[in-house]
Amino acid sequence: MSREAYQVPSMGGGQNGFGADNGFSAMAVDSPSVVYLCGECSARVPLKRGDQIRCKDCGHRVLYKERTKRMVQFQAR
Repeated sequence: MSREAYQVPSMGGGQNGFGADNGFSAMAVDSPSVVYLCGECSARVPLKRGDQIRCKDCGHRVLYKERTKRMVQFQAR
């Protein structure tokens, strides 16, 4: 009984799922940024998908999402 050595499946062209050609790099450029507030210095930090979660002014890593400006209304019953 002969055994063949295990071979890692290829993803067509030798690219792994973590390379630059996986489609996520182009999506990060086109995605809109969301503005967060820094928990340390209260600076407004715009972040896009894939950006590091870090304040660009002080380097603090706790960011809070800004409150929405549109009217939210609930009906009481």
